[in-house]
Amino acid sequence: MIPAATDHAGPAGAAGRPGTPPPVVPRLAGGDLFGRHTRSYAAEHSGQPIAILQAGCATAEDLGVDPLRAAGARLSVSMVDEDNEVTRAAVAHHPDMSVAVLGDLRTVPLPPRAYDIVQCSSLLGRIEHAELVLDRLSAAVKPGGLLLLRIRDRDSAAGFLDRALPGPLRRAIWRKRQPGEPGPHVAVYERLASGRGVQAYALMHGLVIAERGALGGLAGGLPRGPHGYLFAQKLAARLSRGRLTSAHEDLLYVIRKPEDRFARII
Repeated sequence: MIPAATDHAGPAGAAGRPGTPPPVVPRLAGGDLFGRHTRSYAAEHSGQPIAILQAGCATAEDLGVDPLRAAGARLSVSMVDEDNEVTRAAVAHHPDMSVAVLGDLRTVPLPPRAYDIVQCSSLLGRIEHAELVLDRLSAAVKPGGLLLLRIRDRDSAAGFLDRALPGPLRRAIWRKRQPGEPGPHVAVYERLASGRGVQAYALMHGLVIAERGALGGLAGGLPRGPHGYLFAQKLAARLSRGRLTSAHEDLLYVIRKPEDRFARII
């Protein structure tokens, strides 16, 4: 069992018919979508203990846990991430991550149906065996719980540049976007780390995409990159003849695990 950290809005948009992606909401502030659904879940389960797992804690957004606790919510937060040089540096850099468990995410203990909310932010694009890891994370969500998923889309121009640019340029972009944070992380980008990959995964596993958002690129909402970075995304998208997009960099999903695995979306 992963040790939990000590205690230190509006309704979701309706999902479309199976196989039809919900519309992308542009210009979404980094933590707004996940924070809003976390607050909504806490309000729906007022007075009950709520267990949260941050998988990929080195790159996880703030869910607004402290204000919820101050308002009386009974929250516990566990943290886990891949064990490598960058994540070890990130954990050392942030005292609040001292409880994080670092290891092989294929084997780190993740009890099934143990967490109300599992947050997986900017993790799947930087690890191998991403689908196996996501299988374990989704299994750890309680029926009726939430999987908060953020990916750098491998089909975006930014995802392509992250894979293709040499190390010094990747580090320059990271320093501009994440000043003072250890990084960048390795760029793996298996097929799951894409809008099409997540949509197919949710459909195959009976999960409901309640809401989706976009960040970066033409959608905005991320810190400015180095001079010329957005132009480079547009150029890469144009040269790809439609294979890549500069419309966004990251995709965010609020995914609900149905209470009844045989439930169908009407």
